[in-house]
Amino acid sequence: MVDVQIATAEKKKITLPNLRVLWQFVRPHRRTLVLGMALGLVGTGAALATPMVAKGVLDGLGSDASLVQPILLLVSLLVIGSLVLYLQWILLGVLAERIVLDARKSIVRKYFGATVGSLGTRPTGELVTRVTSDTVLLREAASNALVSIVNSVVGLVGALILMAVLDVVLLGAIASAIIVIAVMFSRLMPPIAVAQRQSQEAVGRLGGILDGTLRAIRTVKSSRAEARESERVISEARTSAQHSVRAVKISALAWTFAGGGVQLAIIGILGLGGYRVSTGALAVSSLIAFLLYAFQVMGPVQELATNITALQAGMAAAARIRQIDDLVTEVGQEGTVRSARATAPAPALEFRSVTARYAPGKEPAVRGIDLEVPARGHTAIVGPSGAGKTSVFSLILRFLTPESGEIRLGGTPYDELTIDEVRARLSYVEQETPVIPGSIRENLLFTHPEASESDIWAALESVHLDSTIRALDEGLDTDLIGSTVSGGQRQRIALARAIVRRPEILLLDEATAQVDGRTEAAIHEVIRAIASESAVVTIAHRLSTVLDADTILVMEDGVVRARGTHDELMITDSLYRELVAALRIGDNTALPTPTVGN
Repeated sequence: MVDVQIATAEKKKITLPNLRVLWQFVRPHRRTLVLGMALGLVGTGAALATPMVAKGVLDGLGSDASLVQPILLLVSLLVIGSLVLYLQWILLGVLAERIVLDARKSIVRKYFGATVGSLGTRPTGELVTRVTSDTVLLREAASNALVSIVNSVVGLVGALILMAVLDVVLLGAIASAIIVIAVMFSRLMPPIAVAQRQSQEAVGRLGGILDGTLRAIRTVKSSRAEARESERVISEARTSAQHSVRAVKISALAWTFAGGGVQLAIIGILGLGGYRVSTGALAVSSLIAFLLYAFQVMGPVQELATNITALQAGMAAAARIRQIDDLVTEVGQEGTVRSARATAPAPALEFRSVTARYAPGKEPAVRGIDLEVPARGHTAIVGPSGAGKTSVFSLILRFLTPESGEIRLGGTPYDELTIDEVRARLSYVEQETPVIPGSIRENLLFTHPEASESDIWAALESVHLDSTIRALDEGLDTDLIGSTVSGGQRQRIALARAIVRRPEILLLDEATAQVDGRTEAAIHEVIRAIASESAVVTIAHRLSTVLDADTILVMEDGVVRARGTHDELMITDSLYRELVAALRIGDNTALPTPTVGN
């Protein structure tokens, strides 16, 4: 009863709107779909003609008429029906794969065109299920189910019309059964759709939890949380199974009633038809032909039951896929890079009274920021957690759009540049330094695909990884995902990827967080070399990074509260002194004694 109430509440939501969404995926291939339907109709016509030809054969048994022609016609109908079925099978199979491919291309392009913030609102595993499992359900609904439903309806209607030609009285018995079955299906299909949708949503949550847990598998194991995390994932799997089982039970009830109802009607036809034959109101051949049509009706009825269920699942999948339309697309992606570097002398980056927030109604992440990053030199950004350091990087990279104020790149406002033009002049190294699926070579060429072999080895040498890579059996072609790469090596690969070609502006979210002292010194040499001819901006988490900077910006609560060199800030800013005291842990660098408080 509860399921029926839920289905009634969501019936409108799941049927017509989702059917329109499903049609959006099918529409580009409608000509192929129509051809598939036409082939199906030919096959259906051959099947519908067979009982009538069989009736002619039976009628000819009592006469001297030759049976060769009707038998040849029966064989021809069989051959034509089989050939058409073969062609339709291939056509619909190809159509299904094209629909899935188009859907997957659309989803993937939407993902990579969306803003970082909107992608971050959904678990990665759930996004992946849209591309994998949901598109498979879409395939079945968008090709086989739609065509089979049309063919089944045509076969059913055609059989009923020919039954009426044979005997209207017997038609009443089979028609009554079909009407009862149709009413029952209209009540049972919405709960099936609800259960299918809930099952798919549970699978999406399962993927999200599993993805996040596997990414943190070291933490999970070290925290002895294997059993707890396993149960979290299994709980979603169990929920999905429960909804699927409910859909199976309702579907089984529908199929049982459909098959049983038609068979009961056939029994009634046999009894009633036998009586009408005994009274001379109906010929035996007509009764046999009618029974053949009655048996043919069973096929379309059962196919309708199966394919309507598949259609419900496909519509739910289509609706889930279309949810990605809610993702916010980056503005200003179009266009090609017009120039690699600024020609006029100007700061590399300028923030002019920039305020930004991640969502309407939330507190600003940064407020009224004014800053300049010179075309050459090293600028470090420090501050406590939540000060707005990462937000500044997000604004520079156009992951976040200012609510007010202006950002300039080489003197040109961001509004006059495409996203590609901005990012082509930047290189960015994340703190978590993710590696891209693929080989070491593919990772190093990821930002600059046009880089030469010598560029690659020069970058590796600068981060002290060249000898390590050369010692690998497959060298640059070593698969990073399938091999064991330490955190420090991953960080150095990410830095090498950024400097394969010298960038105009290098953004580093603490590039020395996971490396040893010797490698850290080498990385600082690289930073100094790049800073001598380009701009380097770092979010600093270690004292050595701060000391190397030409200019240090101190952030707090989304604003820049102080700026200057290390020595200047040690004298003038109390928060900076506190930060340095924290950053100094593990460092042996002597600090100047402050003489003036802030």
